[in-house]
Amino acid sequence: MSGVAQDMSAYWDRAGRVWVEQQALLDRLFQPIAKAVVDRADLRAGEAVLDVGCGSGATTFEAAWRVGPQGRAIGADISGALLELARRRAGEQALEGVDFVHADAQTHDFGVAFDAIVSRFGVMFFPDPVAAFANLRRALKPGGRLVFACWRSPEDNAITQVPLDAAAPFLPEVPKFERNAPGRFAFADPGRVRSILAEAGWRDIAIAPLDEPTPVSFEELMTMSLRVGPLNPILTNADEALRTKVRDAVAAALAPRVQDGVARMDSACWLVSAG
Repeated sequence: MSGVAQDMSAYWDRAGRVWVEQQALLDRLFQPIAKAVVDRADLRAGEAVLDVGCGSGATTFEAAWRVGPQGRAIGADISGALLELARRRAGEQALEGVDFVHADAQTHDFGVAFDAIVSRFGVMFFPDPVAAFANLRRALKPGGRLVFACWRSPEDNAITQVPLDAAAPFLPEVPKFERNAPGRFAFADPGRVRSILAEAGWRDIAIAPLDEPTPVSFEELMTMSLRVGPLNPILTNADEALRTKVRDAVAAALAPRVQDGVARMDSACWLVSAG
């Protein structure tokens, strides 16, 4: 495993535990995006589908309902904590034809041919995205399709940018998003996405904006900002005085965005398809 891959695995080992903790909130926020991905994939009864970066399984389950008990829905992720939760949830829902694999989709030999590959925010973290998408293409049947959602820029996503801007005066170093490196906003540039997919052998590439409302309460918005977002690792190791200053600053910056107890922000994404 390369150094970058090791770093990414360590990152998701930490982040996965936070996502497990916040699974219900995250699934509710991003369910419309999972539905948009699965709708665009046009899944049919009896098909086999792979969900890349499946997390705790929400998009895998959405796909499983479409392909039915005669089909197969396989979720792949590098976070053991998230996969443990996904397997437990699948058992609780008594879903047939659903399975999960602990795997790095960049290098894993899936050993089966899928009719479709889908992903909700799971493909932006590959150390070598061309190699990753070439590997995924090898797991697809002739005529199969790829559909994924990825984030647009942080400037397009106030739920990320506003808390960072508010916290910046109190931080020794502000987290920066590298646009061409593995991370949440690695695919913000649609031209880069198109180039990566084309180099990996994909054709019929289509990229369209997807803006889904993400209504949350003020308390949930604060959780997303401080617990789930990039401020979390900083605040985890900070003293109480700094945590208080950041919380107060973020709360003040977000308060004007809340009306009647609800913050009405959008998740600004790209919906990408290829074959």
